[in-house]
Amino acid sequence: MGSGALAEVELSEDLKGREVGFDSIPVIDISTLVDGSDEAGVAAKLRDAAERVGFLYVIGHGIPKAMVDGMFAQAQAFFDRPMDEKMAVHIGKWPVHRGYFPLFEENTDPAMTADLKEGFDIGRDLGPDDPEVLAGLPLHGANQWPQGDPSFRAAADAYFNALCRLGERLMRGFAIALDLEPDFFADKIDRPLAQLRLLHYPPQSGHVVARTIGCGAHTDYGCVTILAQDASGGLQVRNTEGDWIAAPPIPGAFVVNLGDQMARWTNGRFQATPHRVINVSGRERYSMPFFFDPNWEAEIACLPSCEIPGEAPRFAPVLAGPYLQSRFDATFTYRQDKPAT
Repeated sequence: MGSGALAEVELSEDLKGREVGFDSIPVIDISTLVDGSDEAGVAAKLRDAAERVGFLYVIGHGIPKAMVDGMFAQAQAFFDRPMDEKMAVHIGKWPVHRGYFPLFEENTDPAMTADLKEGFDIGRDLGPDDPEVLAGLPLHGANQWPQGDPSFRAAADAYFNALCRLGERLMRGFAIALDLEPDFFADKIDRPLAQLRLLHYPPQSGHVVARTIGCGAHTDYGCVTILAQDASGGLQVRNTEGDWIAAPPIPGAFVVNLGDQMARWTNGRFQATPHRVINVSGRERYSMPFFFDPNWEAEIACLPSCEIPGEAPRFAPVLAGPYLQSRFDATFTYRQDKPAT
């Protein structure tokens, strides 16, 4: 683990995130959406953030701090394991995109070199008799778990399930924000392609250029991302003027952002905003994005409330699952050498 004096870091000009007030990325208390007492009031704030920024911080989400801290501790302990133990659960050994990937395994920005991060992917843990598994749907199946520490699985299961419930509440809020019935998305997210990703970014030092950063500029592939980040910072968001805005951690808050599928659903009304990560803290950086994405067969087509009279939708309809699978195929090196799963 990093300790002691911080290493000297010099960012090239195009990598510097401008420090701005938190109100540039809205902070929204969603407690009355979570408890149902004022869904419309929160939905109005979600609409504004989704249309202007595509990123927001949420507080009042109901996820206990101890649960988040415990999951961070489990992630750190896993990444501290010897490489042979981590590679024993390599993502390429498993048929449904679950498990560990080392540094440079993923490349989120094809114009750059691969990402300077390692990770561990967890999905809905489905047994062999699950109907979707029996149907042979890609990306559906059991998780891969590291050996020797059952507490890792227990913590991950609890955290995953809590974030699924939060994702459902946020999607209810977004439905109201889009002038849809509150439960419009319910039957499209009841078997979600949800994924918890544990990430570790080594510190960077010296002169850092865009070809060698923690996570290259990209938009998320799915619907809604709920991110917990540690105190190291490093997340940057690109605004509509093309400036990179620092998105530092706020204690007790999750960062929420929208992905490509929400942009397609809303005809571009809600923003899928490019973002990147550069760890110049001098410390190890840990983050835990949770991707809450629709059911495999959910059709992502322009919503009625987002149609523009006299104009064709900006995006052709796609199915959520195959679209997500195509993005994994394009960004993970191990998937480019084997049949898609």
